[in-house]
Amino acid sequence: MARITASVFTSHVPAIGAALDLGKSAEPYWQPVFQGYEYSKLWMKDNRPDVVFLVFNDHATAFSLDMIPTFAIGTADEYAVADEGWGPRPVPKVIGHADLASHIAQSVIQQDFDLTIVNRMDVDHGLTVPLSLMCGQPQAWPCPVIPFAVNVVQYPVPSGQRCLNLGKAIRKAVESYDEDLNVHIWGTGGMSHQLQGPRAGLINREFDNAFLDRMVSDPEGQAAVPHINYVREAGSEGIELVMWLIARGAMSDLAGGPAPVVKHRFYHVPASNTAVGHLILEDKA
Repeated sequence: MARITASVFTSHVPAIGAALDLGKSAEPYWQPVFQGYEYSKLWMKDNRPDVVFLVFNDHATAFSLDMIPTFAIGTADEYAVADEGWGPRPVPKVIGHADLASHIAQSVIQQDFDLTIVNRMDVDHGLTVPLSLMCGQPQAWPCPVIPFAVNVVQYPVPSGQRCLNLGKAIRKAVESYDEDLNVHIWGTGGMSHQLQGPRAGLINREFDNAFLDRMVSDPEGQAAVPHINYVREAGSEGIELVMWLIARGAMSDLAGGPAPVVKHRFYHVPASNTAVGHLILEDKA
C-alpha cells in the first residue's frame, strides 16, 4: 500500500521566490532565510518521496470571488506556473499524479468531506515557493505533486478541527491506495503576518513558536483554537496556519501510532515583513 512517511511545514512568502529567482539569496537580508533550508534540501535528496501531497492556498489565481471552494484537489496530469502579474516564476511546470489524486478524492468524499475536483488550474507561489525552498532550482521537480487548495482568504474558512480531521481522512485514503508509494504531505502558509490596515507588518514570535511547539506535541489542542485567536495574535493572514493541521492530521500518532520524529525546525523574522516557520516531521509508524 501507499504510505505517508513524513510531513513538511513551511511558510510560502512570495518574496522568497522572487529573491531566489533574482539571485538575491546570498544577500545579507535573505541569507539567514535560505540558510534555514540548507538541511531541508539535503534531507529531501536523502528522503525523496514518490509523491508530494501539497496543501496550500490559492491567491486569486486559479479561483476568484466568483467561485471559492473550501477544499479543492488537483487531479490533472500537470499544472502550469501561474502569472501573478509579473510573469510566471522561472521554475519547472508541476507534474501531477492523477491516479492517486483521484483515489484520494473518492476516498475522502466517501468519508464525508466535500472536495472540489479540479482538472485544470495554474499554481501560484503558494505551491511553487515551498518546492523551491525544499528542492532548490532543478530543471524538473524531483517527484509528482498533488495540489490541494484550501480557502483561507475569504470567510468563512474551515476550522482547525476540520482541517485536522481532514488530514486523518487523507491518511486513510493514501493507505488504501494499492501501490507501494512513499508519500510526503506538506502544509504551507503563515506564520504570523498581516498585509493591510493599522496592524500591517504584525509579527508575533511568541505565538509562532508556541504554535510550532503544539504542532509537535499537541496537535489536537491546537486544532481546538478558534479563528479569532489566530486573527488577534497572528494577524489577518495568520489564519493560513490552519492548513498545517491538515498535514499534521495525516501523521500516524493521531491514529494510535508512535510520535513523529522532529528532523528540523527553523524560525526567522523578518522576511518581507513576515515570519518564516518550518518543520520536518518523520513518521516512524
